[in-house]
Order: sequence, then C-alpha cells, then structure tokens
Amino acid sequence: MIRKAKIHEVPEIRRFLGKFSEDGGILPRTLADLYGQLRDYYVYREDQGPLLGIAALHICWAGLGEIRSVAVAPTHQRRGIASRLVQTCLAEARAIGLSEIFLLTLVPEFFQRFGFKVVSREDLLPIVWADCVNCVKFPDCDEIPMVLNLESGI
Repeated sequence: MIRKAKIHEVPEIRRFLGKFSEDGGILPRTLADLYGQLRDYYVYREDQGPLLGIAALHICWAGLGEIRSVAVAPTHQRRGIASRLVQTCLAEARAIGLSEIFLLTLVPEFFQRFGFKVVSREDLLPIVWADCVNCVKFPDCDEIPMVLNLESGI
C-alpha cells in the first residue's frame, strides 16, 4: 500500500535511503531534512511489514517540483512498486497545480515511460542545484537531468 509517510517512520526512512546512497544512486538525507520534508515522502508497505519502497515529490519553486529518492527494496524490485510510487507523485503534482517536474537519475529509461525527457543541465533553474553541494558526487555529477511538462505532456 502506498501512503504518505508518518513521523514515526523517519528513522526507518533514513536507514532505507542510506542503503541506496552508498553507491551514489540517491542523495543521503539527514534526520533534519527528513523531518522538515516529511510531507514530501510516500512509502510503500505490505500490511504492517517493513518499508519496501519510497519516493518523494518536493516543491522547489512556483510551478516546479522534483521527484526524488525513488527506491525499492531489492527483494521487491520489478514488481511495479517504483512505477506506482512515481505515478502517485505525479498525481499529487497535478492535483496541487505544478506545471513542471524535474528529476536527476542514473536510469533515464525508467522515467521516459512516464513522459520525462532528457534535458541539458543549463535548461534547469539554478534553484534545482541547491541540494547538489551536499552530494558526494559534487561537482562531478553523472546523473541525467530530465523534465516532464505537466501542462503540455512534454
């Protein structure tokens, strides 16, 4: 079941994301970040079991949001969980009136299925790069920027 994250889940979310940040695929988040941005996060669990998937929709600026921290436990990958998490984030983005979503990824093929297009780094607003200084890859990022225009579908 996908639902909004709850306050008591923050330590578990941090540990879960930490596992995926070890290889540089996801930016690690501090407890302060997670508590402050808890409303951004969706979690996937089966019944009352462990956290199996996560994704976040972060609002960056007027009309601009970012999908971030998409991760699924290795034991549950290739079951459509990541796709459902992304679809949930996109549905919220549309519901609150965002016009554009961006993301940075190492797997552009996955996000192309939702209509995201690869763009150059220069096409993104400077506000997008605010978190980058905290990344272990900075300034040599190998992630691919992608954008989805929610108003036109491109």
